[in-house]
Amino acid sequence: MPEQAKVLIIDDEEVVLDSCTDILAGENVRIATALNGRLGLERVREFAPDLVFLDLKMPGLSGLEVLQQVLGHDPTIVVIVITGYATVDSAVEAMQKGAFDFLPKPFTPDEFRMVVRRGLEKRKLVLETLALRREKELLRENFAAIVSHELKAPLGALQQNLFVLSQELARTLTEEQKQRLERMKLRLTGLLKLIHGWLRVLSADIEKIREQFHPVSMAAVIANAVECVQPQADRANVQMEVSLADPSVQVLGEEGTLGEALINLLSNAVKYSHAGGRVLLRAGVEEDRCVIRVRDWGIGIPSEDLSLIFGGFAGVRAGPGGEKGCGLGLALTRRIVEAHDGSIAAESEPGKGSTFVVSLPALQAASPAALEHEPELVSRSQRGSAE
Repeated sequence: MPEQAKVLIIDDEEVVLDSCTDILAGENVRIATALNGRLGLERVREFAPDLVFLDLKMPGLSGLEVLQQVLGHDPTIVVIVITGYATVDSAVEAMQKGAFDFLPKPFTPDEFRMVVRRGLEKRKLVLETLALRREKELLRENFAAIVSHELKAPLGALQQNLFVLSQELARTLTEEQKQRLERMKLRLTGLLKLIHGWLRVLSADIEKIREQFHPVSMAAVIANAVECVQPQADRANVQMEVSLADPSVQVLGEEGTLGEALINLLSNAVKYSHAGGRVLLRAGVEEDRCVIRVRDWGIGIPSEDLSLIFGGFAGVRAGPGGEKGCGLGLALTRRIVEAHDGSIAAESEPGKGSTFVVSLPALQAASPAALEHEPELVSRSQRGSAE
């Protein structure tokens, strides 16, 4: 027999409490009631309901105050507000503050049962979603532990022994044997780099990142990211250009991880550009959001791969220079951006290039005095052409 759902009804009219209790008699639910908001909050803590019916017009604590405290205690509780026709506006406000639905008075038994079923279905979906998230996190943590202990440690030991062996046999090895050893070293280095990438994605502690949030100048983050990627662009003969519409824009975030996200996007744009091509980074404020676009005119991404690129292990294509990626950089970038309450999307057409768009909540503009200390937002290649 399935476990009984628990329904709490908070209303200052005893006739409403009695009628709701009668309507649910015979249903597979446990019912608790409260005549005011204070008692209702006590019942929430004691009864741990799945579903709460809450009257908005009560003496003492208002329905909206009770709603906020209920969701503060357990945000997975589904709350349905009971309202008279004169307080529909308050019901809409309650839904904006987290209520699932509202039930206007007077209501019929069938209407009440239907809303109960809908609310309990919502509660079931919420709990199933949380369970799936926990399961996903456990899988991620277990996989990270396996990668770290079962793969990283023995490969690291093998790499060290191979270096020692090559030094000990340096005088006796033939040229062909030396080349074989070098190829083995390169393969091991590549495998360890891949494992480090896996661990970086899997073990990124989002909550720890958020603990370090403070106002960050996007001008500084962009300038540092461009400086890091510039040597790669020089080797690939790719020109990087930066356009920052509002140098004062700030976001609430962690400078190091935001920089890492932009470095990943710029590095990919360079990697998949043709020699002599260019990469354009544009940033500005759009509707209280800091929007950053990284555009290249390289080989592009097939449409069937666009939905997969942020999931990891999708970057199997090679750039014009033959360099391949393992697809982990974009997965990490997505986690960083989402940790900053942002979003990331991509548009691409094979043969015509790609555009990656990052959107972050913007803070108020920095003071003009702060701008005097911002790094210069001109890439080395631009500086050279200007001179």
